[in-house]
Amino acid sequence: MIEFFFDCSSPWTYLAFHNIQPLADEFGETIAWRPILVGGIFNAINPSVYAQRDQPVPAKAAYMKKDLADWARAAGLAIRMPPRVFPVNSVKAMRGCLWLDRERTSAMLPFARAVFEAYWGADLDISQDAVLHEICLRLGVDPDEFLAGIAAPAIKQKLKANTDEVMARGGFGSPTIFVDATDMYFGNDRLPLIRLALARRRASAA
Repeated sequence: MIEFFFDCSSPWTYLAFHNIQPLADEFGETIAWRPILVGGIFNAINPSVYAQRDQPVPAKAAYMKKDLADWARAAGLAIRMPPRVFPVNSVKAMRGCLWLDRERTSAMLPFARAVFEAYWGADLDISQDAVLHEICLRLGVDPDEFLAGIAAPAIKQKLKANTDEVMARGGFGSPTIFVDATDMYFGNDRLPLIRLALARRRASAA
């Protein structure tokens, strides 16, 4: 099984979210989607992310923008970097993923995809209720039930628990991906290594 710990506020996570699904299908793997709040991780164990934002290295920042554009082009995705609101508060969206996973399992994945597309493709502020309301309507989810559901203490606690868990298992950002519980990978550019790990496992089982 593949575990995919993710926050929709990351462009690299959007790429990995898109790219890992056909990879999992190729190897007959199921994906456990694990929403987290990456800001909580940065606050707790990885504050260097904020320092890099406050004092960026111009040459590195320019290359990272090109690198992201190259990866997005390869994936066939539109990613605007930076969006008008960056970083964005994704807590409602990530709680929404958990609520939909709990109440309507089939709706979580389309919702996460729609949130990624709204923020990184359409440059919409996913922290706003109006944006989430529109996404819900398009997916056939009752927006009022959604907004009430994501305020439930159990959903808030689940998001915190997922975030705490990935840190306890060695994660420090999004996306953090595990193969068979203990084999950890970080980032979209590690997917070729995940492919090799799955191929090795398939060969050893043959």
